[in-house]
Amino acid sequence: MIKLQIVGNLGADCMLKEVNGKNVINFNVAHTEKFKDSQGNLRERTTWVNCAYWTDRMAVAQYLKKGKLVYVEGSPEAEAYSNKDNQPAATIKLRVRDLQLLGGSLDGGQENSNAGSSSNSNYNSGSVSTKPVAANLDDAADDLPF
Repeated sequence: MIKLQIVGNLGADCMLKEVNGKNVINFNVAHTEKFKDSQGNLRERTTWVNCAYWTDRMAVAQYLKKGKLVYVEGSPEAEAYSNKDNQPAATIKLRVRDLQLLGGSLDGGQENSNAGSSSNSNYNSGSVSTKPVAANLDDAADDLPF
């Protein structure tokens, strides 16, 4: 079994499509990792993942807006291509099985706690949290034992 779990922010508003009579929500998620390099300098690395969520629960799409913090889980797929400089590159795609909205709404209001929770029937769905996942990720990373 191969499974990918991501907590990150949406890079743009989602796009709704119908393919062969089935609904799909396409969106991309950015996860930024902060770390110190060998010289002790603070560095950042952002990984982008293109997501496809095949579902009949299209109501969640109204909450998938640019900047929204989400948790997604599913089956990953890597795709190789040549970039604009004709150099080999790769992209990560994810077929989403579970999607959860994290944090509060972008406009500062409170969301309905059941509105953003959606998943396939084979997976347990958690409730939508209106609190940030971690108050300060920089402090949390310093406490790790490795």
